[in-house]
This record gives sequence, C-alpha cells and structure tokens, in this order.
Amino acid sequence: MHPRNVWQAMSAPGFLLSAWPWRAAAYLVTGAVAGAVTLVGIVAAAAAGGVLAVVVVGLPLLVLTALAGIPVAQVERHRLRLVDRDPAPGRHRQPTAAGPWAWLTTRLQERATWRELGYALLFAGLLWPVDALVVTTALALPLSTVATPLLMATVGEGEEAKVLKQWTVTTWPTAFGVAVLGLLLLALGAYALGLAAGARAELTRVLVAPRGGDLGARVVELTRSRVRLVDAFEAERRRIERDLHDGAQQRLVALTMALGLARLDAPPGPLADQLAKAHGEAGKALEELRELIRGIHPKVLADYGLKAAVDDAADRSVVPVDVRLELSGRLPRAVEAAAYFVVCEALANTARHSGADRAEVTGGHRDGRLFLEIRDDGRGGAEAGEGSGLTGLADRVSVLGGKISLSSPPGGPTLLRVEIPCEWTERFA
Repeated sequence: MHPRNVWQAMSAPGFLLSAWPWRAAAYLVTGAVAGAVTLVGIVAAAAAGGVLAVVVVGLPLLVLTALAGIPVAQVERHRLRLVDRDPAPGRHRQPTAAGPWAWLTTRLQERATWRELGYALLFAGLLWPVDALVVTTALALPLSTVATPLLMATVGEGEEAKVLKQWTVTTWPTAFGVAVLGLLLLALGAYALGLAAGARAELTRVLVAPRGGDLGARVVELTRSRVRLVDAFEAERRRIERDLHDGAQQRLVALTMALGLARLDAPPGPLADQLAKAHGEAGKALEELRELIRGIHPKVLADYGLKAAVDDAADRSVVPVDVRLELSGRLPRAVEAAAYFVVCEALANTARHSGADRAEVTGGHRDGRLFLEIRDDGRGGAEAGEGSGLTGLADRVSVLGGKISLSSPPGGPTLLRVEIPCEWTERFA
C-alpha cells in the first residue's frame, strides 16, 4: 500500500530510503521561498495602497491586498501535493452573475476569503521563517557535518577542517567519525523534516483546504439542484396538464358530441344501441381524462390558487370536509402544488382507511410560513410509512424547507400538520 501522506510514510518501514524525506524538505524549502515572496508582496501592496489612498488610486490596491489570500491559498493547495496526495479543493462559491464586479462582491462576502487572508498574513509573518529554520537545522547542518572529510581534503588541505564553524578536526579518523555522526543526525533530521512538514500541511488544510472542506458547498448545491428538479417537475406537470386539456380532452368532447348527434339521427335498432353504448363509453373516458388532468395539476390551482384548489378537492371528497383557509394572496407555485397534493393525499387516505364521518382542513400564512392542518374523526392508527403516499410528499415538502408531522393514535383522531416557509408572490386587494 502506497502512503497517502507523510504521516503514513513515517509510520511505514523504509521511510529513510524513500522519496518522502526529500518531498518534506522540498515542501519546507518552497514554503520558505513562497512565504518570503508573500511578505514582500503584501507589505508593498499595503504600503502603496495606504500612501495612494488619499488620491483614491490606492483603494483598489487595498482591495487587492485584502484578496491576497486567494492566490496564496491556491499556491498552498498545490504545494500540499508534495506531502499529501489527498485532493485539496478550494471552498469558494461560484458568483451568481457574470462579470468582475459579481466576482469581487462574492469573494468579499465569503468567510473563506478572510480565512485565506489570515493564513497569508500568518504565512508571511511567522510560518516561513519556521520552515527555513527547520530546513537549516534538520538538513543543512547534518549535511555540513557529513561533508567534514571532503572539507578537510579540499579547503583544509588534508590538515584540518571546521565542523559547523565551531570545532576543528585535525585527524582523518576524527573527520570520518564526525561524518558518521552526521549521517545519524541526517537520519534524525529526515524524521524531523517529516514531522514539521506534516504539521505544516495539517495547519494549511485546516485554514485553506480542509478534507471535505467543500462539503458545505456541495450540500448547498445539492439543495439548489433538488429545488430546481422540483421546479422542473412542476413545470412538466403543468405542460402535460395543458396538453391533455387543450388536446386530448377537446378531441374527446368533440367525439362525444358527434356520437350524441349520431344517436339522434339514427333510427331505432341495433345501430342506435351501438351508438348509445359508444356515446356512454366516450362520456366515461372523458370523465376519467378530466380526473387524470385534475390529478396531474388541477387547472383551478394554477388559475386561482391554493384556497380554491383545496375547496374543489373538498367538494369532490367522499367524506364531508370543512375548509377554513385564511390566505389573502398567492404563494410560490411549488409551495402551492406541494401543499395541495398533501391535502389531496390526506383526504384520499381519510376516505379509504379512516372510516371517518367528517374531515377538516384549516390553515393560513403567518410569520413567513404556510401552515396547514388536516384532521378527521376516524379510527386513527395511520402511519406515514405504510403505503400512505405521504412519504414521497414529505420528501417533496422537505426540499422546500418544510416539514410534515402526523398524529394518529388508535381510536383517533388523526391530525396531519404541514409547515412550509414561503412568502407571498401576490396579495389580493
């Protein structure tokens, strides 16, 4: 199994002979260089912006300084690949509109932008000197010690050599002994580099590239996509309803009328009987088609709103239904459709399973939410998960940020509550 990061590599055998110590060293060395460049860039931009702010020209420079964390974080996410092979995605949202102004306002409003700026300041002021110090201590000093025999043979002309510019070595056995000690220090330094690089990488991930850091953005995008799917589904339902209403239903009406006229003109006999039977079947087909259209997306809901649609559903219910809805306007189409089909499903369950003598639908809109209650005086014992059809409707309501609760103790009564956040799209006078 290949290590995914420097921590796993250090815990596995063969770390010293692998490329990971050098990857850690490269990570810290590039960090020292990038940090120094970041320090110079931020100081120069802030100073120029502060001096030129009196003539307005410096304000864009100050804004760019505030955005300095974005490119720094991007570079850091790329550098992470040296010591951590796991993806390091960014956490910025896509602008809601095109153009530089939309991009700028989106970035300035994001928490991630300011976290990245804080990391850039920390990087420029503290982290890169630490990187340089670790590399110097764990790599440069042991290598200098290992090179003692070479220094004695070249610079010292075979007579002496300075160890770390502190101690003088005058014999070859001592020089080679110091070199061996340097190799041991180099091995320890490799682990020190791994520890330092791993700690730096974890700090970078926490601030600019956390594992699963784009989870929040994915959840938001998933929620938005679910809402878009609901809107598209509702639009498709309205299209199918319109096509059936204006197409197939009108043809059936014309066929029924033609069969009716043919019955009037036909003499009594087998032909008249067949025409009467055909006329009756056409009428039944027309009624079934109207019920199908009403079930797909009732025209009264699209034209007159939720209150009128619930009144219509109550009039068609087998069980008598009292309706008391206090709605003084129109709500979003998706909200009206979801609420309507919940009411229809609840009334259908009441008629099929409850044995109720009467049902009631109440509700209204207050505090930015639509509230509905459907109750009946039946035997109770209803459960949303046992083929009632409410589970799918609950999922549909949850997409809109709403919730459904069901109370149905044995012996009744049954009470279904619906709550959906929404605002008026149109107010009636």
